[in-house]
Amino acid sequence: MLRLSSNPKNIEYVEPFVEKLVKQYHISPDMYGNILISLTEAVNNAIRHGNCNDQNKTVKVSMQKVNEHKIAFQISDEGTGFDFNSVPDPTLPENILKMGGRGVFLMRQLCDDILFHDNGSTVEIQFNI
Repeated sequence: MLRLSSNPKNIEYVEPFVEKLVKQYHISPDMYGNILISLTEAVNNAIRHGNCNDQNKTVKVSMQKVNEHKIAFQISDEGTGFDFNSVPDPTLPENILKMGGRGVFLMRQLCDDILFHDNGSTVEIQFNI
């Protein structure tokens, strides 16, 4: 498990966490980028939006091997959650030039499944390996 205080600088700890798991579970190098980007986006969202950069709050990242062919990461913050069904589509013309707003979209594109628990304060991203 990885525990991070909600400082954006702590996102740098995601990459070594992913590298360790890729080696430990013999995950294909082709999956590395998808996992790293998705996990980085989820942690960033948890720090910025869930915990509002409050360094007294923690983001927890855990990984479990669901079965021989699937792993899942759970990213939890201490926020109240969000309406994950009404996230604006960043590919629409009115959103193209907006800064931000692409994290959930990227995760949906790069992982095999995404689930929201606890009113959105926990995100689960799954990858077929």
